Amino acid sequence: MTRQGGAREVRGPSAATGGSGTADPGNVALFAKLAADWWNPEGPNRLLHAVNPVRMGFVREAAIAHLGADPRSRRPFAGLAALDAGCGGGLATEALARMGAETTGIDASEEMIAVARAHADTMGLSIRYIAGEVADLVRAEAGRFDLVTSFEVVEHVADTGVFLGALRALLRPGGLLIFSTPNRTLASLAIVKLGAEYVTGDIPKGGHDWRKFLRPQEMERAIGAAGFRLERIEGLGWSPGRGLRIGGRRDLDYIGIAIAS
Repeated sequence: MTRQGGAREVRGPSAATGGSGTADPGNVALFAKLAADWWNPEGPNRLLHAVNPVRMGFVREAAIAHLGADPRSRRPFAGLAALDAGCGGGLATEALARMGAETTGIDASEEMIAVARAHADTMGLSIRYIAGEVADLVRAEAGRFDLVTSFEVVEHVADTGVFLGALRALLRPGGLLIFSTPNRTLASLAIVKLGAEYVTGDIPKGGHDWRKFLRPQEMERAIGAAGFRLERIEGLGWSPGRGLRIGGRRDLDYIGIAIAS
Protein backbone atom coordinates (compact mmCIF):
# COMPACT_ATOMS: atom_id res chain seq x y z
CA MET A 1 0.00 0.00 0.00
CA THR A 2 1.27 3.47 -0.81
CA ARG A 3 0.00 6.85 0.26
CA GLN A 4 -0.17 9.81 -2.09
CA GLY A 5 -1.72 12.89 -0.52
CA GLY A 6 -5.11 11.89 0.85
CA ALA A 7 -5.91 8.88 -1.32
CA ARG A 8 -4.51 5.45 -0.60
CA GLU A 9 -3.86 2.88 -3.29
CA VAL A 10 -4.39 -0.82 -2.83
CA ARG A 11 -3.85 -3.17 -5.74
CA GLY A 12 -6.19 -6.15 -5.61
CA PRO A 13 -5.19 -9.48 -7.12
CA SER A 14 -7.88 -9.33 -9.79
CA ALA A 15 -6.49 -6.12 -11.26
CA ALA A 16 -3.64 -8.12 -12.71
CA THR A 17 -4.77 -11.73 -12.69
CA GLY A 18 -8.52 -11.72 -13.29
CA GLY A 19 -9.22 -12.62 -9.65
CA SER A 20 -12.65 -14.04 -8.98
CA GLY A 21 -14.09 -13.18 -12.35
CA THR A 22 -16.98 -10.86 -11.42
CA ALA A 23 -15.72 -8.19 -13.84
CA ASP A 24 -16.12 -8.42 -17.61
CA PRO A 25 -12.60 -7.58 -18.90
CA GLY A 26 -13.81 -6.36 -22.29
CA ASN A 27 -16.40 -4.08 -20.72
CA VAL A 28 -13.86 -2.75 -18.22
CA ALA A 29 -11.49 -1.90 -21.06
CA LEU A 30 -14.23 -0.07 -22.98
CA PHE A 31 -15.16 2.18 -20.06
CA ALA A 32 -11.51 2.82 -19.20
CA LYS A 33 -11.54 5.07 -22.28
CA LEU A 34 -13.69 7.52 -20.30
CA ALA A 35 -11.26 7.74 -17.37
CA ALA A 36 -9.22 10.76 -18.46
CA ASP A 37 -12.34 12.92 -18.86
CA TRP A 38 -14.18 11.56 -15.83
CA TRP A 39 -14.23 14.77 -13.80
CA ASN A 40 -15.23 17.08 -16.65
CA PRO A 41 -18.85 18.06 -15.89
CA GLU A 42 -19.39 18.96 -19.54
CA GLY A 43 -17.70 15.82 -20.92
CA PRO A 44 -18.98 12.32 -21.71
CA ASN A 45 -19.87 11.75 -18.04
CA ARG A 46 -22.01 14.86 -17.74
CA LEU A 47 -25.15 12.86 -16.91
CA LEU A 48 -23.33 11.16 -14.01
CA HIS A 49 -22.30 14.58 -12.70
CA ALA A 50 -25.90 15.78 -12.98
CA VAL A 51 -27.46 12.77 -11.24
CA ASN A 52 -24.85 12.38 -8.49
CA PRO A 53 -26.34 14.98 -6.10
CA VAL A 54 -29.78 13.40 -6.50
CA ARG A 55 -28.47 9.90 -5.77
CA MET A 56 -26.34 11.03 -2.84
CA GLY A 57 -29.30 12.83 -1.30
CA PHE A 58 -31.13 9.50 -1.44
CA VAL A 59 -28.13 7.79 0.19
CA ARG A 60 -28.04 10.37 2.97
CA GLU A 61 -31.74 9.94 3.73
CA ALA A 62 -31.41 6.14 3.75
CA ALA A 63 -28.42 6.22 6.12
CA ILE A 64 -30.29 8.55 8.47
CA ALA A 65 -33.31 6.25 8.47
CA HIS A 66 -31.51 2.90 8.73
CA LEU A 67 -28.05 3.50 10.22
CA GLY A 68 -28.70 6.25 12.74
CA ALA A 69 -26.76 8.93 10.83
CA ASP A 70 -27.18 12.38 12.37
CA PRO A 71 -29.44 14.54 10.17
CA ARG A 72 -28.17 17.74 11.85
CA SER A 73 -24.51 17.09 11.17
CA ARG A 74 -22.48 18.36 8.22
CA ARG A 75 -20.71 14.98 8.39
CA PRO A 76 -23.63 12.64 9.12
CA PHE A 77 -21.68 9.49 8.14
CA ALA A 78 -18.94 9.97 10.75
CA GLY A 79 -18.24 6.60 12.38
CA LEU A 80 -19.56 4.61 9.39
CA ALA A 81 -17.42 2.48 7.07
CA ALA A 82 -18.59 2.88 3.46
CA LEU A 83 -17.67 1.09 0.24
CA ASP A 84 -18.38 2.37 -3.27
CA ALA A 85 -18.35 -0.77 -5.43
CA GLY A 86 -17.58 -0.07 -9.08
CA CYS A 87 -16.55 3.45 -8.14
CA GLY A 88 -15.23 4.57 -11.53
CA GLY A 89 -13.41 7.87 -11.12
CA GLY A 90 -14.87 8.49 -7.68
CA LEU A 91 -17.95 10.73 -7.99
CA ALA A 92 -20.03 8.95 -5.36
CA THR A 93 -16.94 7.90 -3.43
CA GLU A 94 -15.89 11.48 -2.78
CA ALA A 95 -19.42 12.39 -1.72
CA LEU A 96 -19.37 9.58 0.87
CA ALA A 97 -16.04 10.84 2.20
CA ARG A 98 -17.29 14.43 2.40
CA MET A 99 -20.21 13.21 4.51
CA GLY A 100 -17.71 11.80 7.00
CA ALA A 101 -17.55 8.08 6.20
CA GLU A 102 -14.35 6.07 6.37
CA THR A 103 -14.49 5.45 2.64
CA THR A 104 -13.18 2.77 0.29
CA GLY A 105 -13.65 2.81 -3.49
CA ILE A 106 -13.06 -0.28 -5.61
CA ASP A 107 -13.10 -0.66 -9.39
CA ALA A 108 -11.78 -3.30 -11.79
CA SER A 109 -10.24 -0.59 -14.00
CA GLU A 110 -6.76 0.53 -12.99
CA GLU A 111 -7.21 3.60 -15.22
CA MET A 112 -10.34 4.63 -13.32
CA ILE A 113 -8.64 4.10 -9.96
CA ALA A 114 -5.67 6.23 -11.03
CA VAL A 115 -8.01 9.09 -11.95
CA ALA A 116 -10.01 8.68 -8.72
CA ARG A 117 -6.88 8.68 -6.59
CA ALA A 118 -5.43 11.75 -8.28
CA HIS A 119 -8.65 13.73 -7.90
CA ALA A 120 -9.04 12.80 -4.22
CA ASP A 121 -5.48 13.93 -3.59
CA THR A 122 -6.24 17.27 -5.26
CA MET A 123 -9.32 17.65 -3.04
CA GLY A 124 -7.44 16.66 0.12
CA LEU A 125 -9.76 13.71 0.78
CA SER A 126 -8.62 10.58 2.59
CA ILE A 127 -10.05 7.71 0.53
CA ARG A 128 -8.70 4.19 0.17
CA TYR A 129 -8.83 3.14 -3.48
CA ILE A 130 -8.48 -0.46 -4.67
CA ALA A 131 -7.92 -1.68 -8.22
CA GLY A 132 -9.60 -5.08 -8.16
CA GLU A 133 -12.88 -6.95 -7.70
CA VAL A 134 -15.24 -7.04 -4.76
CA ALA A 135 -15.08 -10.84 -4.54
CA ASP A 136 -11.36 -10.58 -3.78
CA LEU A 137 -11.97 -8.00 -1.06
CA VAL A 138 -14.23 -10.42 0.83
CA ARG A 139 -11.27 -12.57 1.84
CA ALA A 140 -9.83 -9.88 4.07
CA GLU A 141 -12.77 -7.60 4.89
CA ALA A 142 -15.96 -9.65 5.26
CA GLY A 143 -18.50 -7.88 7.46
CA ARG A 144 -16.47 -4.67 7.67
CA PHE A 145 -18.82 -2.15 6.05
CA ASP A 146 -21.96 -0.41 7.27
CA LEU A 147 -22.88 0.99 3.87
CA VAL A 148 -22.23 -0.12 0.28
CA THR A 149 -23.17 1.92 -2.79
CA SER A 150 -23.08 0.48 -6.31
CA PHE A 151 -24.43 2.74 -9.04
CA GLU A 152 -24.88 1.55 -12.65
CA VAL A 153 -22.63 -1.46 -12.05
CA VAL A 154 -24.64 -4.66 -11.76
CA GLU A 155 -25.58 -4.56 -15.46
CA HIS A 156 -21.87 -4.72 -16.36
CA VAL A 157 -20.67 -7.62 -14.20
CA ALA A 158 -20.03 -11.11 -15.54
CA ASP A 159 -21.95 -12.87 -12.76
CA THR A 160 -24.71 -10.96 -10.97
CA GLY A 161 -25.14 -13.56 -8.22
CA VAL A 162 -21.44 -13.66 -7.34
CA PHE A 163 -21.24 -9.87 -7.37
CA LEU A 164 -24.26 -9.35 -5.11
CA GLY A 165 -23.14 -12.19 -2.84
CA ALA A 166 -19.78 -10.47 -2.41
CA LEU A 167 -21.49 -7.18 -1.51
CA ARG A 168 -23.54 -9.01 1.10
CA ALA A 169 -20.44 -10.65 2.56
CA LEU A 170 -18.72 -7.27 2.85
CA LEU A 171 -21.63 -5.76 4.80
CA ARG A 172 -22.27 -6.33 8.48
CA PRO A 173 -25.71 -7.79 9.34
CA GLY A 174 -28.16 -4.92 9.15
CA GLY A 175 -25.86 -2.99 6.83
CA LEU A 176 -27.21 -1.02 3.91
CA LEU A 177 -26.83 -1.57 0.15
CA ILE A 178 -27.94 1.23 -2.16
CA PHE A 179 -27.86 0.45 -5.88
CA SER A 180 -29.08 1.84 -9.18
CA THR A 181 -29.32 0.13 -12.55
CA PRO A 182 -31.21 0.43 -15.86
CA ASN A 183 -34.49 -1.40 -16.36
CA ARG A 184 -34.87 -3.79 -19.30
CA THR A 185 -37.59 -2.07 -21.32
CA LEU A 186 -38.03 -0.81 -24.86
CA ALA A 187 -37.49 2.72 -23.51
CA SER A 188 -34.09 1.79 -22.05
CA LEU A 189 -33.14 -0.01 -25.26
CA ALA A 190 -33.87 3.15 -27.25
CA ILE A 191 -32.34 5.70 -24.86
CA VAL A 192 -29.74 3.99 -22.65
CA LYS A 193 -28.40 1.54 -25.21
CA LEU A 194 -28.96 2.91 -28.71
CA GLY A 195 -29.21 6.61 -27.90
CA ALA A 196 -26.23 6.92 -25.54
CA GLU A 197 -23.96 4.63 -27.56
CA TYR A 198 -24.85 5.41 -31.17
CA VAL A 199 -26.45 8.88 -31.16
CA THR A 200 -24.87 11.03 -28.43
CA GLY A 201 -21.72 8.93 -28.03
CA ASP A 202 -21.78 9.41 -24.25
CA ILE A 203 -21.02 5.69 -23.77
CA PRO A 204 -18.55 3.63 -25.84
CA LYS A 205 -20.25 1.48 -28.46
CA GLY A 206 -20.82 -1.96 -27.01
CA GLY A 207 -20.66 -0.61 -23.45
CA HIS A 208 -24.06 -2.08 -22.57
CA ASP A 209 -25.64 -5.44 -23.22
CA TRP A 210 -29.35 -4.61 -22.97
CA ARG A 211 -30.12 -8.28 -22.33
CA LYS A 212 -28.25 -8.01 -19.00
CA PHE A 213 -30.42 -5.17 -17.73
CA LEU A 214 -32.55 -6.40 -14.83
CA ARG A 215 -36.23 -5.64 -14.39
CA PRO A 216 -37.08 -4.62 -10.81
CA GLN A 217 -38.68 -7.97 -10.03
CA GLU A 218 -35.58 -9.77 -11.33
CA MET A 219 -33.36 -7.54 -9.22
CA GLU A 220 -35.54 -8.24 -6.19
CA ARG A 221 -35.07 -12.01 -6.67
CA ALA A 222 -31.31 -11.63 -7.14
CA ILE A 223 -31.04 -9.40 -4.08
CA GLY A 224 -33.00 -11.90 -1.99
CA ALA A 225 -30.91 -14.84 -3.18
CA ALA A 226 -27.75 -12.96 -2.16
CA GLY A 227 -28.94 -12.56 1.43
CA PHE A 228 -30.61 -9.14 1.40
CA ARG A 229 -34.08 -7.91 2.23
CA LEU A 230 -35.25 -5.43 -0.39
CA GLU A 231 -36.57 -2.35 1.39
CA ARG A 232 -37.50 0.03 -1.42
CA ILE A 233 -37.21 0.65 -5.17
CA GLU A 234 -37.86 4.01 -6.80
CA GLY A 235 -37.70 5.27 -10.35
CA LEU A 236 -34.68 7.40 -11.24
CA GLY A 237 -35.10 9.74 -14.16
CA TRP A 238 -36.02 13.10 -15.60
CA SER A 239 -39.35 14.85 -15.73
CA PRO A 240 -40.40 18.20 -17.29
CA GLY A 241 -40.30 21.03 -14.77
CA ARG A 242 -38.56 18.95 -12.09
CA GLY A 243 -35.45 17.75 -13.88
CA LEU A 244 -33.58 14.73 -12.54
CA ARG A 245 -35.43 13.21 -9.63
CA ILE A 246 -36.13 10.06 -7.66
CA GLY A 247 -39.67 8.75 -7.80
CA GLY A 248 -42.16 8.10 -10.56
CA ARG A 249 -41.57 5.90 -13.58
CA ARG A 250 -39.02 3.09 -13.50
CA ASP A 251 -38.89 2.32 -17.21
CA LEU A 252 -35.39 3.79 -17.75
CA ASP A 253 -33.55 3.47 -14.45
CA TYR A 254 -34.28 2.72 -10.83
CA ILE A 255 -32.60 3.03 -7.46
CA GLY A 256 -33.09 0.78 -4.47
CA ILE A 257 -32.30 0.10 -0.83
CA ALA A 258 -31.59 -3.40 0.54
CA ILE A 259 -30.75 -4.50 4.08
CA ALA A 260 -28.18 -7.23 4.77
CA SER A 261 -30.03 -10.06 6.51
